[in-house]
Amino acid sequence: MKITITARKMQVPQNFTDYAEERISSKLDKFFGDEADAKITLSEHKSQIILELTVFYNNMIYRAEQSAEDKRDALDASIDKIIRQIRKNKTRVEKKLKENAFKEAYADEVAESSYEVIRHKKFKMHPMDVEEAILQMNLLGHSFFMFTNAATGETNVVYKRADDKYAVLEPDFE
Repeated sequence: MKITITARKMQVPQNFTDYAEERISSKLDKFFGDEADAKITLSEHKSQIILELTVFYNNMIYRAEQSAEDKRDALDASIDKIIRQIRKNKTRVEKKLKENAFKEAYADEVAESSYEVIRHKKFKMHPMDVEEAILQMNLLGHSFFMFTNAATGETNVVYKRADDKYAVLEPDFE
């Protein structure tokens, strides 16, 4: 697995890089194999380290974000979160993961569940800019809002993040 570590406004010691490579390889290689790309982003907020772990594999993205006082604790918790996501959605992601990924210790632990869609909704989308979409989302009291971006003509989604900031999802057709 290819691992990239990025730090924002802080230095990453070599011993953490070695630790991260060893932990990710030992815990996640059984699911992904050598073709996966893992990206670790570290930042510091007050006295907390915020670690974001993103794994790209077979057109799927697995992501976990964790904060802790120590980089190693945050990394271990993020790895555990990704493993829980995979185990929880075992039957859905099995075809996308490395062959025989679940033949090991986790084979009997996962309860089968299905997604229940309780409503389908259609609405007219009018071209608007991002600021207007955020305003509309806040007026509706929603945590996300889909709109047609007036600048690009594409369908975008604006959403409110856990840190009370906003983000925009834009399609990228490669």
